[in-house]
Amino acid sequence: MDTLKKIFPLAFVKKNDIVALVINIIIHIVVEAVLGVVIAILLKVPVVNVIVGAVSGLVGLYILISAILSVLDYLKVLK
Repeated sequence: MDTLKKIFPLAFVKKNDIVALVINIIIHIVVEAVLGVVIAILLKVPVVNVIVGAVSGLVGLYILISAILSVLDYLKVLK
C-alpha cells in the first residue's frame, strides 16, 4: 500500500468525502484532456511521433490507474 501511495500520490484523497473524490476525478480528466491536446500537436512532428505516442500511452494508463485507485480508496477496498 505504501508503494502505491508513493507511485500514485494524487489517487489517495480524504476518505469518506465524495466532493474530494469528484474533484480528484475531474482533475484527472482535465489533465488527460490537456495532455491529449499537447500530444496531438507533438504527433505532427515526424521525428518525435513514435516517442510521443509511447509516452502518451503510458501517461494515459497512469492517469486511468490513478482514477481507479481513487475510487477504490473511497470505497474502502484498499487497506
